[in-house]
Amino acid sequence: MNAQPHIEHRPIGRNDIEAKIRELHGGVEDTAQSATSTLVTVGAVVAVGVIAVAFLLGRRKGKKRTTVVEVRRL
Repeated sequence: MNAQPHIEHRPIGRNDIEAKIRELHGGVEDTAQSATSTLVTVGAVVAVGVIAVAFLLGRRKGKKRTTVVEVRRL
């Protein structure tokens, strides 16, 4: 029971190396593209969150410091 696959013993050529590099490069490009789209999505969500928090804190601070001016006619 030999579990090892049959390995062909031949010299490694330029075409073999180029094919392997292209295979690895393709995998890296797919991973980079996926990571970039995820990063853009996370960045957009964080930006919206920061803007929302700044808006809400600004509203709260504005309500605390609002001056009420009462005008009376004589």
